[in-house]
Amino acid sequence: MVIFVFIIINIKIILGLYKKLFKQTAIYGLATVIPRMFSFLLVPLYTGLLPQAEYGKVSIIFAWMIFFNVILAYGMETAFFRFYNAEKNKESVVETTTVSIFWSTILFVFIGLLFRNSLAQWSGVDTQYVTYSIWILALDALVIIPFSKLRANQRPKFYALIKIGNVVVNLSFNIFFLVYLPSVSVSQPDSFLSSVYIENFQIGYIFLANIIASFLTFVVLFPDYFTIKWKFDYELWKRMMRYGVPIMVAGIAFAINEQFDKILLGKLLPVNIAAEQVGVYSACYKLGLFMVLYRTAYTLGIEPFFFSHASNENAQQTYATITKYFVIFGSFILLSVIVFADLLKQVMIPNSSYWEAMKVVPLIILANFFLGIYTNLSVWYKLIDKTYVGAYISIVGAVVTLILNYLLIPKYSYYGSAIATISAYGSMMFISYYLGNKYYPIPYDKKKIVGYLTLSTGFSCISFYGFRENYFVGILLLGIFMGFIYYNEKETLLRILKRPAKN
Repeated sequence: MVIFVFIIINIKIILGLYKKLFKQTAIYGLATVIPRMFSFLLVPLYTGLLPQAEYGKVSIIFAWMIFFNVILAYGMETAFFRFYNAEKNKESVVETTTVSIFWSTILFVFIGLLFRNSLAQWSGVDTQYVTYSIWILALDALVIIPFSKLRANQRPKFYALIKIGNVVVNLSFNIFFLVYLPSVSVSQPDSFLSSVYIENFQIGYIFLANIIASFLTFVVLFPDYFTIKWKFDYELWKRMMRYGVPIMVAGIAFAINEQFDKILLGKLLPVNIAAEQVGVYSACYKLGLFMVLYRTAYTLGIEPFFFSHASNENAQQTYATITKYFVIFGSFILLSVIVFADLLKQVMIPNSSYWEAMKVVPLIILANFFLGIYTNLSVWYKLIDKTYVGAYISIVGAVVTLILNYLLIPKYSYYGSAIATISAYGSMMFISYYLGNKYYPIPYDKKKIVGYLTLSTGFSCISFYGFRENYFVGILLLGIFMGFIYYNEKETLLRILKRPAKN
């Protein structure tokens, strides 16, 4: 109950101070958070049905797909929003980006299918899974601009409906293929469904479910392609590419930070244990769900807010205050998840054979928190149109990721990958703060921000490494932390709670 009271009070603070920010975060955040919550339901399904090695193979394939998602978008989604708001001829922006993404995707499908055997050999993935991945990636790329138009035209309900629908379809077909179909083949061996069931095809069924979901999403948004004139403004496209390519580079670097550890684990560990190690690591990595959801929802809402308030006289102070409350929320989530991590694992990862990698959970959650703080600190280069700085910072993070993974994986396996992840995001956070303080100073409340982060991290270490599964100590630490927040923010809390409502 105390936890819920704390959350309600903090929500009221955000509502009172930044109603527009909360509204944007709620609309687009829910459209992303709810699908992610549904998708995380696949974790107990996969870990409950698949051996560690098979789940490891799935994780490696999805890691490669993240890279190609970034490449196929090549920064056009972000460029679309930037130029759609800046250009007078908005139709030209829509048409140019749509034509660009459409033909680049067609080219990708042609080249991908032509060289799929080579891609399979190079990546270590079976050819049939490479083929499935190509079609999923293409279908997802073709809806990038239609989804962006929905956000630009302020149609959040339709946007959310499609996003949620995609994941519901994916989840439903996963259950159908992996649970229902095998059951029917045993109980009704002479039925039609039994005749179409393929044994030992679990990974194939996972990708088939993804293809169906992506295809239905494309069908819903396909009429959008008939509403444009298919004109292509080459000069506009060049300007958009100059803006978008650094974002693509940053995205690739981000994908390295986020996913390359699974790929390197598969390549640097002995063949007989590599897939299993990737499997247990990927499963426990998912316990960072709550911090990922918090960071994702916040990021979707914060970027439009940052741009819309850039010209305000007190913009820097607003950004500083938002960052402080982001850290307060995030610090509480960090401590809460780590205190109750061993309860959460029983729900999200029911197969105890995956639990050996639980020791990476605190590092992964803290790493995602660092990434969220970096998102706040990176506002400066987006507002002054120096997106290439973000690319450079992400590249530094990627270099840290690659070097530490290569050095640590052979000796420490997935624990080395977790150390590399937190080191990469931590370095990005500090570099962005240093450069931002130099080129776009924001008056952050450093003393309080560092205080909340340090205390939450310290309590998390005490709870997980000193008193693990001792919930009396864990809840006591949570109570002390909330008391610390109240002591430091008491005046603001009371002022907000006493503020009369505005009509």
